[in-house]
Amino acid sequence: MAQVAAVRGSGRSERQGLQRTVGFWGLTFVSLGSIIGSGWLLGALTAAGYAGGGGSLISWVLAAVMLIVLALIHADLGAAYPVAGGTSRYPAYAFGTFGGFTAGWTTYLQAVAIAPLEVEASLSYVNSVGSVRTTFPLVHTDGTLTGPGVVIGILAMALFAFINLGGARWLSDSNTGIVLWKLFVPVLTIVTLLLIDFHPGNFTANGGFAPFGFHGVFAALPAGVVFALQGFEQATQMAGESVNPKKHVSRAIILAMLVGAVVYIGLEIAFVGALDPHQLTTQGWAQPIGAGDYGPYYTLAIQSGVAWLAVVLIVDAVISPGGTGLIYVGTTARISYALGLPDALTRVSKRGVPVWSVVVATVFGVVFLAPAPSWQQLVSLITGATAIMYAFAPVSLGALMKNDPDREHPYLVPFPRVLLPLGFAFANLIIYWGGFAATWKLALGLLLGQLIFVLAARLRARNLDVGRARALRFSAWMWPWQLGLVVLGLLGNYGDGALKIFPDEWDALVVAVFSVVVYYVAVRQVQPTADIAPIVEEDLHDPDRALTATPGV
Repeated sequence: MAQVAAVRGSGRSERQGLQRTVGFWGLTFVSLGSIIGSGWLLGALTAAGYAGGGGSLISWVLAAVMLIVLALIHADLGAAYPVAGGTSRYPAYAFGTFGGFTAGWTTYLQAVAIAPLEVEASLSYVNSVGSVRTTFPLVHTDGTLTGPGVVIGILAMALFAFINLGGARWLSDSNTGIVLWKLFVPVLTIVTLLLIDFHPGNFTANGGFAPFGFHGVFAALPAGVVFALQGFEQATQMAGESVNPKKHVSRAIILAMLVGAVVYIGLEIAFVGALDPHQLTTQGWAQPIGAGDYGPYYTLAIQSGVAWLAVVLIVDAVISPGGTGLIYVGTTARISYALGLPDALTRVSKRGVPVWSVVVATVFGVVFLAPAPSWQQLVSLITGATAIMYAFAPVSLGALMKNDPDREHPYLVPFPRVLLPLGFAFANLIIYWGGFAATWKLALGLLLGQLIFVLAARLRARNLDVGRARALRFSAWMWPWQLGLVVLGLLGNYGDGALKIFPDEWDALVVAVFSVVVYYVAVRQVQPTADIAPIVEEDLHDPDRALTATPGV
């Protein structure tokens, strides 16, 4: 390990370190600001379309329970290992740099796509205003951006980069006001719609409380529900810049997750209750507010005669997704910092900002805007990538509790022997419900990242004392895991290409059993304590955390 430390410390005197300037409320608002984004504008409509009125409520409650379990696990990890880009560092501690890079690569892919996706959602919502749609359309009828929409999107991405270049304190401070607004408007919408136009019968319209059964309830989760609730982990990505990470990170994650869950469940209740019963009777759940309408709450406000709320919603359609995009440009840069990319990308400025990482994240986002499909089409794929990222947390914590037993855990996840395998199963179920087409694409993307790692390691020829077989042994469980998810998706009942061989509603049990088996296999493949401790201590005590090393595979 001495050689590893020597390599990882190279260039330390030449680089500025990330600065610990973010307080508790800054971390809380970073997570909450990520949770309340375009999902609140579009998630309720999508959930109702898949699961019906009452079924959509079950989807939100189920997703909230699943993600709260995963949030508790992240809270434990973030408090015990408060480092920048935590979602990629935890697997690196447990399973070696190959495992860490695989997790970080997935994290990077989903994070870099979210900022442009939020911009696209904002433009789609603004496009629902009649005068915009007819005179200056920003979105085509299929949901993709027009030329003017792409230009405005690029300007928005440039603004995100500018704010992030100001530093973590500037990012968290500017985000605080945005999040307060983002929280105020959904609550205002809930109260207004409940008081002015509420139809309890909508929850059992067109086929009963859950007209599409459990299949519809489960299918709604990766179609927008989980996407809306994700983002709590952003506090762990910035833990390396927290003034008191052992105390603040876990509390920030838990508070943000609970607030987000309450708000989203309230929004679904208000949305379903405010729908026009006649529209539901004639068009069903496929078009509860009208074909091609990307502004559901705006339309409901106009129909209910609340013009002032419609104006507020259009303003918020810019602020809410914009605030989330702002956060993800910043955290994507910090993920690349933790991935161990070359010095040119991870070197930080005097303000403690990985400048070129911010620039690269912005460029990727701009490239993503032009050919991007609609918001609805992208959500399932991004949700699957997020679920893979979340899945690494339970196995990493279980492995680290086994082979890093003396680590202080300021927050300890309750009932770890139950919640850790359960959290891993929850993440895998979200991937499975996303459908076979998304699952095999995600597995291919993961394999691509692993090939990049191998190529980079060979070209850099560092840490050759780490034998390939020994280094890969700790991460060997990942290939059967991904292959198993692809096979389960093929045999399952969700998405294009699925053979629908499993009995409906029993398939979830099959995925859960598979997940528990993989969990215990993975935990047994953890690195030895002698390999874990030096890497963790260097990350925790080296303010620069020169993560430029990519040890040989």
